[in-house]
Amino acid sequence: MRILVCNDDGIESDGIFALVRSLKEIGEVTVVAPLKEQSAVGHAITMQIPLRVTENYKNGSFFGYAVNGTPADCVKIGIRNIMTEVPDLVVSGINHGSNTAINIIYSGTVSAAREAAIMDVPSMAVSVTNHGAMDFSFAAKVSKILALKIVEKGLPLGTLLNVNVPDIPEKDISGIVLTKQGKSKWDDVYEERKDPAGKNYYWLTGNLIEADNEIDIDQFAIKNNYVSVSPIHFDLTDYDTFNKMKTWKVEEMLNGKKH
Repeated sequence: MRILVCNDDGIESDGIFALVRSLKEIGEVTVVAPLKEQSAVGHAITMQIPLRVTENYKNGSFFGYAVNGTPADCVKIGIRNIMTEVPDLVVSGINHGSNTAINIIYSGTVSAAREAAIMDVPSMAVSVTNHGAMDFSFAAKVSKILALKIVEKGLPLGTLLNVNVPDIPEKDISGIVLTKQGKSKWDDVYEERKDPAGKNYYWLTGNLIEADNEIDIDQFAIKNNYVSVSPIHFDLTDYDTFNKMKTWKVEEMLNGKKH
């Protein structure tokens, strides 16, 4: 099995190292990850500066390729330019901090997996629910189990798995549940502060507004110590509203013309 691994925390993160170590037990792993942290860049791709690829070593051994770009860049260049064959699976993570509910939109981790799905490669994004997480062993174990299941069962084209693992000991995990994307979101505030020179700057802060209370919703599941597994896709069409808007007759709005 050929596996491409990416992340948004950067190639030096502890999460990606744990993930690679686990996935190497089941396949041939190629690492293509951002040179520096790219958290919350969403699905951005680089167009105005040249992308450069450098080899990365850990403890004197080759680890992977670092790219001075975004997570989506890494997946694109990994599949098109670095790997000699299309991977069987792309895994993005292990991210430091959860990616649930509305956060999915901002996540570079999820966007890397989404880019793979756009390129018709099965993929998943894996996160641990604590930015200060120290132990990624259980999340790496879950990643390996799900990787094997994805390759065995397959995923529909355009669909990826978004996986969130509570940052608690494995013995305290309540279980693993299939979940939907929740509606919880951040009430963001740009707090005004002063730098040492006395000049004003703004720092993003905020509080999570929790809007979910069912165990089959991602944010509520992890809050109750369940591993959350959500199948998501990049089709943003609101089909219910699409059908309701047929009564608007939008095709006749421009001087009564129909297409």
